[in-house]
Amino acid sequence: MHTHATASAGYRIGSLLADFQPDFTFSAPLPLPEAEFAERLRRIRRQAVEAGHDALVVHAGSVGWFHASNAYLRYLCDWMREGVLIIPTDADKPLTLLSFFTQSVLLPPAGEPLLVEDIWQIGPIGREYADRPGDAVLKTAEKCADILARLGLSKAQIGEIGDRTSLTFQAALHTFMPGCRFVSDNPILDRLQKIRSPREIEMFRAAAQLISIGTQAAYHVAKPGVTDHEIFAAFTAAQMAFGGETGDGYQIGINEFGTHCGKPYGHVVRSGDLINLYISNVTWRGYTAQTARMIAVGDITERQETVLAACTEGVKRAERLIKPGALMRDINNAAFGPMIEQGMLNDAEARTMPYNWSAMPDGEARLIPQQYVRDVDWEAQGRKLMHVYPATHGPHNPNLGHSVGMAGGQNSFNISSHNYDRLETGMVFVLHTQWLEPLSAGCNIGDCYVVTEDGFENLSRHTPLETHRVRAGV
Repeated sequence: MHTHATASAGYRIGSLLADFQPDFTFSAPLPLPEAEFAERLRRIRRQAVEAGHDALVVHAGSVGWFHASNAYLRYLCDWMREGVLIIPTDADKPLTLLSFFTQSVLLPPAGEPLLVEDIWQIGPIGREYADRPGDAVLKTAEKCADILARLGLSKAQIGEIGDRTSLTFQAALHTFMPGCRFVSDNPILDRLQKIRSPREIEMFRAAAQLISIGTQAAYHVAKPGVTDHEIFAAFTAAQMAFGGETGDGYQIGINEFGTHCGKPYGHVVRSGDLINLYISNVTWRGYTAQTARMIAVGDITERQETVLAACTEGVKRAERLIKPGALMRDINNAAFGPMIEQGMLNDAEARTMPYNWSAMPDGEARLIPQQYVRDVDWEAQGRKLMHVYPATHGPHNPNLGHSVGMAGGQNSFNISSHNYDRLETGMVFVLHTQWLEPLSAGCNIGDCYVVTEDGFENLSRHTPLETHRVRAGV
């Protein structure tokens, strides 16, 4: 039997947000100037020369929900779609972009690529799609080989940059250009993104402000009787109304145990609930920020209060150490101090720390415990929860945080016990302490930071780190 609450609650989201206003002024920076992209290109070409490459071929595929599979093209030329960017090492030769080879229907703007001379439209084809024979990926590789040959690079060393969606394209390109030597070289672009420019930091700051706006909107509507869908929608509507690019980069965990990293499913807020807003990706012009916040509804258990306090204090201890030259290991270990003091952990070492997704101590697979877990909102939809999540106690990850970059990008570093690197001015990262005990207590709380010359800036300072409290009768 289906309830009516989940289906009909969406009709009231307008009234829930009718009197909402964020309590700070949002700063909306303009797009990065072309000069910044030109400087990136200069540095990339120099690294390509040092590696012995005659050209770089950068590939980004298309994945679900009309997103490029990686951030490389947006970083290089501000292109949001899929594509292949050909970058000759010689500075007097132009950049060429191959695109429009998937069925993505997005058109510029946003998207006019900077510094690119020619754009070739390959066209999605195939029997089912267009009743035309062929494969668009192979056609893209064929055209790429043709352009490289025209540049005199039929027997050259080509640096390749891409991801798992690039494998078919790269294999075809190798076949079309048997005289070339191909070298995978993603680190050329990854290294450049470890330290961010002042203009890039403006983008991160805006993304973090969008998170704060969304979080304040979520706080505004969160109360008993409201659904997780409505809280999620309030966050989404608020941040996207101010310019957020996507609405699918975050999670909401909500139940009586504090389980985080979930998606809305129709849970109705009740007294005793712990709600986590785990904001993994809110995007401003391709740049992201990340935070985590907790909401407690009414009275919660003593153990839950202990976990919330330990996690909150952990972030604060770590924050106090942020400055250029600080050892990442020291920052990580400081955050786990309160958990050790409470007997939750023995030490802060990632290698031996229990964590929610860990296998067995010997490395073998861990069986998820089978047990009926009561969830009235899930059962009202004809389903039952028959396993215990998480499978084991501990933090969600065996570390404190990680770098924050562009949407679709990979972490360039983790704040962990085994990272002996030092912080540098211009690094952007999130610190989030996380803890879950199956069917007992949980917390996920953290802030986003940029390292400055004399310390740090907390980019997510517009909402307090401490748990937001909602009275049970409100």
